[in-house]
Parts: sequence; structure tokens; C-alpha cells
Amino acid sequence: MKKFLILLLCVISLNASASEKKTTFTKELFNKAQSEGKIVVVSSWIKYCSSCASQMKVLNNADKDFENLVYLNFDVSNKEISNFFNVQYQTTLLIFKNNKEIYRSLGETSKSKIYEAIEKSLSNKLSISINSGASIGS
Repeated sequence: MKKFLILLLCVISLNASASEKKTTFTKELFNKAQSEGKIVVVSSWIKYCSSCASQMKVLNNADKDFENLVYLNFDVSNKEISNFFNVQYQTTLLIFKNNKEIYRSLGETSKSKIYEAIEKSLSNKLSISINSGASIGS
């Protein structure tokens, strides 16, 4: 019985974190933010992905911590959006500036690294970096 209760608690907590995820990306919001000269940060997620939830938590905070930034996200199983960004995996992080993709990483959940990429993109110090585990150059 004890094992059953632990399993039930785990399933309930997974469902709770999965239900918090909701696609915020629309082409209209994306285009509007870019036309206003904002930095646009886009991330992909999938239901039941704990690293996605961690990344989204950092990015939701970044959306509040940085001015001139718009954060949008999408469920990677949405093929229309995934194809639009050429994204195949969850926890893909994209940063756009001046209508160009300037940063792409896969699986990055570290607040310090994500914030560093955002800060450098805001200050024009981000080298174009499109890799898994992308490094940030000056």
C-alpha cells in the first residue's frame, strides 16, 4: 500500500507540472515583438519533461527580470511551429534579435548560462552561436 501511495503521489505531481505548460507562441506575437525591436526568446517543451519545466521557470523569471524581452514557448509536438523554427527536440532555446536567430542551444537549464546569453544579446555582445551546448562569445 505504501508503494502505491508513493507512486500515486509521483503521478499526481507530474500531472500538476505538466498542466502548467501552455503554448504562448503565435506568429503574430513573434512578428510584433520583432517589429518593436525586442529580443525574442523562444523555448520548446513537451508534456512530462522535468528539464523543460526547469527551463521554463528560468525563462518566465527572465521575462520579468529583463526589459525589452519577450518570452514565448511551444509544445515541440506542434509540427507547424516546430517546422517554422526547425526544432526537433524539447528544451531547445532560441534567441532572436533584429529578425535573426542569434542563439540556439539544446537542453540548457542553468539560470546563469541562460541569463548570460540574454544579457549578451541585449548588449550586442552575443556571437552568433547555433549549437547544442552553445558557447557564448564576446
